[in-house]
Amino acid sequence: MKIMAAVIRMHPMLLQLILTNFVFLSCLRNGNAGITSTFIRSEYPSMDIPLDNKVFSVPKGHNAPQQVHITQGDYDGKAVIISWVTPDEPGTSKVQYGTSENGYELSAEGIVTNYTFYKYKSGYIHHCLVDGLEHDTKYYYKIGSGDSSREFWFTTPPKIDPNSRYTFGIIGDLGQTFNSLSTLEHYMQSKGQAVLFLGDLSYADRYQYNEVGLRWDTWGRFVEQSTAYHPWIWSAGNHEIEFMPYLGEVTPFKSYLQRYATPYLASKSSNPLWYAIRRASAHIIVLSSYSPFVKYTPQWRWLEEELKRVNREKTPWLIVLMHVPIYNSNDAHYMEGESMRVVFESWFVHYKVDVIFAGHVHAYERSYRISNIHYNITSGDQNPIPDKSAPVYITVGDGGNQEGLAGRFRDPQPDYSAFREAAYGHSTLEIINKTHALYHWNRNDDGKKIATDAFVLHNQYWGMNRRRRKLKKHYVRKSLEQIAIY
Repeated sequence: MKIMAAVIRMHPMLLQLILTNFVFLSCLRNGNAGITSTFIRSEYPSMDIPLDNKVFSVPKGHNAPQQVHITQGDYDGKAVIISWVTPDEPGTSKVQYGTSENGYELSAEGIVTNYTFYKYKSGYIHHCLVDGLEHDTKYYYKIGSGDSSREFWFTTPPKIDPNSRYTFGIIGDLGQTFNSLSTLEHYMQSKGQAVLFLGDLSYADRYQYNEVGLRWDTWGRFVEQSTAYHPWIWSAGNHEIEFMPYLGEVTPFKSYLQRYATPYLASKSSNPLWYAIRRASAHIIVLSSYSPFVKYTPQWRWLEEELKRVNREKTPWLIVLMHVPIYNSNDAHYMEGESMRVVFESWFVHYKVDVIFAGHVHAYERSYRISNIHYNITSGDQNPIPDKSAPVYITVGDGGNQEGLAGRFRDPQPDYSAFREAAYGHSTLEIINKTHALYHWNRNDDGKKIATDAFVLHNQYWGMNRRRRKLKKHYVRKSLEQIAIY
């Protein structure tokens, strides 16, 4: 008990979990725990922030770098890709960096490109790989030149280790409305160290003609307050496709691929839209819902091999990101993920994926551990059933975009659905060690400290396979199991 009390003092959220999930756990054991929230959110307008708002401000100075964002640049977290735009001329693609403020003893040279979309011509887009970094180290970096240069910082993740502690933020379908701003500000007040982004970035495709490109620029300036300091791990959604034949634009993902680099080659992927990274104690797989994924396609072949490379002894947490949820009980986009479920669900169960995050549906929903892999069209269980080897499926498509919320859930609530609510927010996943992590979804309306949906997530590999023989040594874990849902 003394040990448990000490853990609660270190993690006050655990006390909240005990209180809020006691009834939840009891219901789960009886097989009827689904909750549809009756929360009615206060209304912000579902429209983009006016262009003269300060969140879109252009940095001072001639040709000053803007739209700065970083992402992981290699497989294991010892590199970053730093990207930015210079509006008037190419300028320098050099990044100066070091471990002390204003002490830039190192430098790396990047590349510069630009593109056109209809009659819009982009600024000069720079991507610079900074590698050979030390784990768990704060770096300062400077881009641009002269009086127009700008300075930022980032912190590399801990080394790859099963007990490396790390906190991810999870955001999807963000856009650039006042609701989007609320989500971004709430995330920045959390303890998140990197963002797992679930697709649908700027919603620029909801505009026409030259405004498509301009709204990519405004979004880049809008999120820079976070993306210049914390790596965002990108995945693409349907609003990144931008297939617009009436404008003569028929190359899918054109703007997105020009602007947002990913380290796909490091994981032996053939396409920037699907890739994998290892970060701290997590192995993160990014899939593309809008690229071919059926048997024998490049994405299918790549995922088959990437899952074999996962080493749960080193990275016990296996996380998958995609845009379209494969379990969704909202009327919006209902069953759109069914084709990917049919192709990949058996792999997710076989490899004991811990959690799958998706966006697309503009609401929040969490499932139990369930699967539907025993149905083969003519025989077997036709409905999802409880499966201890299956992932938890979580939809976080509630970032705040101008399309508004998806407020109509199917009735009755399916047995596999644990909690669902139409409100804006973000999630965090705090990995404590190789056996458990703390998850919570934060509703924007509640402020930064209230977790509307929260649970303790047990690791599928260490928590399931090793728990029995380790119970006597790990009393803290034994105590946590009494409050955990999964």
